[in-house]
Amino acid sequence: MSLQPQLFPEPQQPEVQSRQANAGAPPVRLAPLWLQRISLFVLVLFCVYLGVLVTILPWWVRVWDQNMFILARPHLAAFLHLGAVRGFISGLGLLDIWIGISEAVHYRDHRA
Repeated sequence: MSLQPQLFPEPQQPEVQSRQANAGAPPVRLAPLWLQRISLFVLVLFCVYLGVLVTILPWWVRVWDQNMFILARPHLAAFLHLGAVRGFISGLGLLDIWIGISEAVHYRDHRA
């Protein structure tokens, strides 16, 4: 039995663990502040734009009801024309808008 490796090693002190973790790791380099802010702006813009599009499209008759891709598949058309399915898809769009706004509100700069 002594040849088996120990599955649960003894817990070490927190300062010993942090020194061991930082000893072999290269220093963490953060992106410049302007790049962090631009990436946040692009993410928020993408989320809000996509959310508005997904929220509105199921209720736009010309796009949703007269779509040749959907009309070519009768079973899919019967399912996608249900009000509950349209509402669910619009709800996903609202959730996407919420995610974008939440990212903007909870943004924090990461400085070195």
